Amino acid sequence: MRYLPHTDTEIMEMLAVSGHNQVEDLFAHIPEECRYQGEMELPEPLSEWALTDHFQNLAANIRSSSAKAVLLGAGSYSHHIPAIVPGLINRSEFLTAYTPYQAEMSQGTLQGIFEYQTLTARLLGMEVANASMYDGASALAEAILMALRLTRKKHTVAISAAIHPHYREVVRTYLQAGPFTIVELAVGEDGRTDFSALANIDDLAAVALQSPNFFGVIEDLERAAQTIHSADALFISCFSEPFAYGLFRSPGASGADIVCGEGQSFGMSRSFGGPGLGMFACRTKYQRSLPGRVVGETVDVEGKRGYVLTLATREQHIRREKATSNICSNQGLCALTAAAYMASLGGTGMRRIARLNYDKAAYLRKGLVEAGAKLLFRTPTFNEFVLCFDDDFEPVRNRLLEKGIVAGMELGNFYKEYKGAYLFCVTETTSKAVLDTVIKELRI
Repeated sequence: MRYLPHTDTEIMEMLAVSGHNQVEDLFAHIPEECRYQGEMELPEPLSEWALTDHFQNLAANIRSSSAKAVLLGAGSYSHHIPAIVPGLINRSEFLTAYTPYQAEMSQGTLQGIFEYQTLTARLLGMEVANASMYDGASALAEAILMALRLTRKKHTVAISAAIHPHYREVVRTYLQAGPFTIVELAVGEDGRTDFSALANIDDLAAVALQSPNFFGVIEDLERAAQTIHSADALFISCFSEPFAYGLFRSPGASGADIVCGEGQSFGMSRSFGGPGLGMFACRTKYQRSLPGRVVGETVDVEGKRGYVLTLATREQHIRREKATSNICSNQGLCALTAAAYMASLGGTGMRRIARLNYDKAAYLRKGLVEAGAKLLFRTPTFNEFVLCFDDDFEPVRNRLLEKGIVAGMELGNFYKEYKGAYLFCVTETTSKAVLDTVIKELRI
């Protein structure tokens, strides 16, 4: 079966309108050396059922997170998803809904987003949250752009080297076209951010750090807030594991001005890397510079409660080239997923899950240290930690792989100074049997 919808007659009619004689003429502006020459070597076409069998055979050769355990972390986390969450978000009213441009026609979607904003603001200890963004990395980049708008004439931002490497790369991509300078703050011996370099920066607009950071270390956010504000800069706190705030004090309560990060942990499976959810919140006094959308609550002419898009200073609405963001579509279904997940757990459930993460990670860390591993940082951590080994850990890691356990991520690809160190992560989904197996293999 051919999947081209146009007949030869229709194609010739379209070419006549465009002033061309053949399809190849449409590509004449492309230099010939850049065009593919000859016929593409494609396999023979398959029937629908044969094609289905072919892809099933390919899938059988791919190892996914259906393995016993993946103890990696690094911004993507395995958490149990209550059945109520997919049961709700897979309803056609939500699953097929598009961005709510016509608010009066999208009350259900808008209410879902409003609830998400409320739960997000409570979790992060902030006053205003937006209707979500693409992912944690782009949320951090947008937070830095927001800070630069707020501080106007200042052009320098400082970013902790303990922030997820991918997040920092996205920030550099966002800022490279502008007159901005990025200063990277070093990681101290305790795994926390070293702020000593701030004393030498004159036009500092903002400082960004992550807690728990890439190494799982809990930053001292209150001390950071004092240091950053004394330098007359805005404090941006980001995260990749929001569950930490079910156990530790929120960034907002610690003095952060803008909080952003990844919400994948709240009801979204890792799905080979996506989709993600950018969570974003700030102080009320900064809300008019907030990127993306905000859903507000109001009443109609009959006094009935309703929801509207408000403070949507985007290029597609009223601000044009002066828009605060080019984020054109909120992650609506992902935001609804996070809202359903947070609501299903509640505050008590959030604390219990966070405690399970903390305790199980502590169990594995203690067992591996007793088996001969060494902690790279002795500072408090959440569900991730970094270990070093006197002997090469790869043979142990390979034996565990044969048992379906992916244990530890080598940090040399991200930090040359930590080559040979491994990042481990444990969540509530990891059984004690798996943890004991990892510990036992290291003892061999």
